Amino acid sequence: MAWDNRRSVSEINKNLNGVSFQDKSVLVTGGAGFLGSWLCDVLIAQGANVVCLDNLASGLRSNISHLLDVESFQFLERDITEPITFEQRLDLVVHMASRASPFEFQHYPIEILNANTMGLVVSLEIAKRHGARLLYTSTSEIYGDTEIVPTPESYNGNVNPIGPRGCYDEAKRCGEAYVMAYRKQYGLDTRIVRIFNTYGPRIRSDGIYARAIPRFIDQALHGSPITIFGDGTQTRSFTFVTDQIDGLMRLAAIDEASGAVVNIGNDHEITILDLARQVLDITNSSSEITYHPLPQDDPMRRRPDISRAAEILGWRPRVDLNEGLSRTVDWFVEASSKGR
Repeated sequence: MAWDNRRSVSEINKNLNGVSFQDKSVLVTGGAGFLGSWLCDVLIAQGANVVCLDNLASGLRSNISHLLDVESFQFLERDITEPITFEQRLDLVVHMASRASPFEFQHYPIEILNANTMGLVVSLEIAKRHGARLLYTSTSEIYGDTEIVPTPESYNGNVNPIGPRGCYDEAKRCGEAYVMAYRKQYGLDTRIVRIFNTYGPRIRSDGIYARAIPRFIDQALHGSPITIFGDGTQTRSFTFVTDQIDGLMRLAAIDEASGAVVNIGNDHEITILDLARQVLDITNSSSEITYHPLPQDDPMRRRPDISRAAEILGWRPRVDLNEGLSRTVDWFVEASSKGR
């Protein structure tokens, strides 16, 4: 079945049950990225005015090309670490700008640190100046190699600050501290989301940007060996993009979520080896599975406790892994046929 972006955006808005930013002005940093572009889509469909800011370091213009002629959408190609002012009123600032693939950590550690500290401060200052609400997209990586599974927001983490993942883990942890400091010192209306592994259409499968699911799908569709790091017994919990955006929108919109720190992720846990086998089954691929050394500090388990999201936001994931993988494969096949 062909991939239908508009139908998916409509699905998100239908499930939001009236949660809306209609007629509001929203700044999305990192808005040309995987998740950022989806958020822009949903906001535009709701009737919001959206400013998408992205330096295209890992985001893609093609992710937002269908929005460039929309009157209520503005794209600024620039780096959020450079101070910027806006004349128009802003109601919401969503700071999503950051490289996020583990394979980028060794190549761009300074950029990752800067985006989540210097860049975040710029976003916080913009929100303060406009009296706007701020949503910061943090990550499950702040938990490190967790000792509590399912992992609640109250867990303080087990992170190696000087390891290869430290640039991302500690940048996000520092980012959370900045957000809470602005809330305490200036009374800013803030929310922090800790995002667990998310996948779906628009996720990159190329080079250092590729994470497990897009890499497996791309390899399976091309008949290349499926590359597993370690023995494949490590686990992850994967969230389909429409569910993730649903959660982000609720957290940004609901008044009672002010000051909250919330896990948004699917609580279904699967081994990486079983994930690879499921991708092979869905794609009907004969690719072989190959094993490679496990990277340093790679967490062995990832599964969120999502009780807070259910309680505060009324949110739970709706799309199971098999359905989400099938939709993602459909998108990869269509993108390939269009030369994307």
